[in-house]
Amino acid sequence: MEVKIGVQHAPREIVLESGQSAEEVERAVSEALAGKSQLLSLVDDHGRKVLVPADRLAYVEIGEPSVRKVGFSAL
Repeated sequence: MEVKIGVQHAPREIVLESGQSAEEVERAVSEALAGKSQLLSLVDDHGRKVLVPADRLAYVEIGEPSVRKVGFSAL
């Protein structure tokens, strides 16, 4: 699942592919914004942890699961 995170005062957004479900990502974002956690913590497909301070979140876009394209196409 593709997740895009906008961070205040940062010129670029953070984009990651996560194995977490949309519900898990939404729950983590909600807890961070509600003050239950000071950090938004997500894990990408490579096992790397992405931590963003909750008070710096501008937006979080949760996309559809990405399908990897394999093969060649004739033009």
